[in-house]
Amino acid sequence: MYRRIVKLALICLFADPNFLNAQDFKILDRMVQVHGFASQGFIYTNDNNWLTMNTSQGSGAFTDFGLNMSAPVTDKFRVGAQVYDRNLGQLGQYHPSLDWAVADYRFKGWFGIRGGKVKTTLGLYNDVQDQDFLRTFALLPQSLYPADIRDATIAHLGGDLYGNLSLRHHLGDLSYTAYAGHRSDSLYSGIAYIASQYNFYYLRYGGLQYGGDLRWNAPLKGLLIGASRMNEDLTAAANFINPLNPGAGIIPDNERSKTDWTNQFYGEYTVGKLRLDSEYRRFVHDQTDEVAETVILGTDTDVRGWYVSGVYRVMKRLAVGSYYSRYSITRSSAGPLALLFPDQTDTSLPANHVYDKVISARVDLNRFWNVKVEGHFMNGYGDSTYPDGFYPQVNPQGFKPNTNALVIKTSFHF
Repeated sequence: MYRRIVKLALICLFADPNFLNAQDFKILDRMVQVHGFASQGFIYTNDNNWLTMNTSQGSGAFTDFGLNMSAPVTDKFRVGAQVYDRNLGQLGQYHPSLDWAVADYRFKGWFGIRGGKVKTTLGLYNDVQDQDFLRTFALLPQSLYPADIRDATIAHLGGDLYGNLSLRHHLGDLSYTAYAGHRSDSLYSGIAYIASQYNFYYLRYGGLQYGGDLRWNAPLKGLLIGASRMNEDLTAAANFINPLNPGAGIIPDNERSKTDWTNQFYGEYTVGKLRLDSEYRRFVHDQTDEVAETVILGTDTDVRGWYVSGVYRVMKRLAVGSYYSRYSITRSSAGPLALLFPDQTDTSLPANHVYDKVISARVDLNRFWNVKVEGHFMNGYGDSTYPDGFYPQVNPQGFKPNTNALVIKTSFHF
């Protein structure tokens, strides 16, 4: 299948450019737009394997593609959907999914409603993770937008209320989104994969998700400031093999979150050919694992991340960028299985953080095809119960404190 995807990409890339324009057609006098994208990446690391790939020997197991359609039913009512698939090392594994499917009705500029499988508005980039062609970077800052859990965060099944309000006295305008729905994780995501190292094998994972986003387009041209909040009530069912008593066989395990919230604050400033971004996120997750209604493990996790980035358009077809990203995690455990999950309290230790310095360049070969070359210089590996790119399963010899990575990625869209 991998070879077929590459062959299809090459055919599209070198075909008549007119083919790569959005494919439009009419149904009942309404224009239907069809867009698609595909990307292929290669990652090489000098030491630790990264993102579930065998990157220390170089890996091309970094592929994704999607196809979407949208149409205006009326001047105020629009529908659309996107199918998506990917392979990221041990994740995705070419299991296609409905990425999003939305019906959107805009009553007024200040009020609209959308429902279905809706992209989750969280910070600057969560709801546009599938629009790689808009960005200079091959990988978004992993402290806030981990590639290994993209499928768990991008959308919810539910509804949004949204709108835009103009402020008086030339104070800019406010955009708001409020949402509620159900999160349902793929069993091929980083959350399921990281749990397997502890002998937890998920059968399902998800639950209620609700929150909101408020962003201010300031009077200063190019300045955007915003904040997001997300609350979740997650449950899971898993099969568990107790390493302290493996002879007991497979044990049904149930998980539930007692506390689960995310706060995110962000800003963006664009002036001329320069764009500056910065975001901060704090994620708190307190969960219990139960067997036969008896708590066997309680974990309290606190994840914090932030980054600053800059991108400069050197010329029409060349852009360069850099960011510095910091991720840290603390965790405490309680219950009979707490010995298997030692507390993590010192974020200065490599096992409790990932600090990433990044430089990147993007070359647009034409309107539809680009190539990105990116260097990552990382300290730490954040070995914990939350996905952050580094996994013991693909690092059986243990972790080294520093990792340098070369990322090459080519993408096309129409």
